Amino acid sequence: MADSAETVKKTVETATATVKAQAEKVQASAKQAQADGAKAFREGVDKSVASLTELNAQGKKNLEAVVESATAAQRGAEALSSQSLAYGKKSWEDGVAAAQSLSKARSVQELVELQTTFAKSAMETYMAELTKMTDVVTASVKDSFKPINERVSASVEKFQAAR
Repeated sequence: MADSAETVKKTVETATATVKAQAEKVQASAKQAQADGAKAFREGVDKSVASLTELNAQGKKNLEAVVESATAAQRGAEALSSQSLAYGKKSWEDGVAAAQSLSKARSVQELVELQTTFAKSAMETYMAELTKMTDVVTASVKDSFKPINERVSASVEKFQAAR
């Protein structure tokens, strides 16, 4: 019976040692899994924060482009308004001068010649002014869209690089 007790004791000791070793392995695996999970979580948070920071920077640049675009459009509108007022004033003055000139005509033929000269001059001035205004509008639109186009190009390049 002593042999059986000794065998049971050795079996219990072996089983205890095995269970203890397995428990240590499980505990080590759990610690490693926890450490790996914490590391993965930390990396995910870091990537998310970096992405949000980049997104914030892109948003700021986009807003700056919109402000720059609006400023360029405003400058164009101011230039066009100033040019229109100057043309209107000159056109009024030329009309008054033409009316005074027409009132001094001594014959119908002279009146027709003065009117024809005035009409031709007024039409040439109008066409020249229209060309200048078209140039101002074209330049204003081009200047207004330039910052937006640059941001779109930068975003497209960024997206293509990320693929």
